[in-house]
Amino acid sequence: MSPRDVALALAVVLLWGVNFVVIKLGLRGTSPFVLGGLRMLLTALPAIFLLRRPQIPIRLHLGFGLFTFLGQFSLLFLAIKVGMPSGLAAVVQQSQVFFTVILAALVFGERPRRSQIVGTAVAGAGLAWLALARGSSFPLAGFILTVCAAASWAVGNLVSRALSRYSVNALAFVVWSALPLPPVFFALGWAVEGGDAVLASFRALDVRSWGAVAYLAFGATLAGFGLWNRLLRGHPAAQVTRFALLVPVVALVFGWLVFGERVNGSQLVGCAMVVAGIALPLARIWWARLMVLD
Repeated sequence: MSPRDVALALAVVLLWGVNFVVIKLGLRGTSPFVLGGLRMLLTALPAIFLLRRPQIPIRLHLGFGLFTFLGQFSLLFLAIKVGMPSGLAAVVQQSQVFFTVILAALVFGERPRRSQIVGTAVAGAGLAWLALARGSSFPLAGFILTVCAAASWAVGNLVSRALSRYSVNALAFVVWSALPLPPVFFALGWAVEGGDAVLASFRALDVRSWGAVAYLAFGATLAGFGLWNRLLRGHPAAQVTRFALLVPVVALVFGWLVFGERVNGSQLVGCAMVVAGIALPLARIWWARLMVLD
């Protein structure tokens, strides 16, 4: 990768790592469902007037939006709302990688490599370790919701695989997939939290809230996914995805700087196990490429 592309990859890492802190800031006085709905609204508008809808089946838009956006964001936002630290949430979210491996094996019959099996086991053990080592630093409900958010993201990854059969502008796909979701988020908030809570959340929106929404929509979603997809088009996936392992590190650092979130020694071991388990299959690919270059 050129120095310019490395800089772009690190910019995405920063955008996505800070994303977790911004979510926590945006949730102060705001419903998770309202925050999610507004994020989707600004993701879709005004971008749909600039990007044509990809000529693909509607079910792909709906499946991606349902699991990658609605499922992942509503569960993740709820988790942080009930007390899941933003930094640890970023670590647990990366478990979407091994959920994707498991689901691909079950749904598509893909046989995982030995490194993927070992990595999945290590990452799973790391999640279990985190759950046992949480103490009183975060609620079990927050941890479970974050794991479910990662699983929903993994299902969305399977939906994305179907795009390989089409010539698709990836950013346009993201934008048009977000379009139908704002009213769904708001209706879900009405059903779960009640109409009064949702209306109160809208009334409580202030400059900080709108700033968080703008960052989540334009920074984390449009700029983040746009740059990421650009890098994936120009470089091997294994070369690009390794940078995603830095996202939890950035999130942990900013969680400590902004909110004073601390990770004890036992939790740090769990975090290291999750990241190591996710990195193991990628390390095998990188090593093979190095051997070819030699």
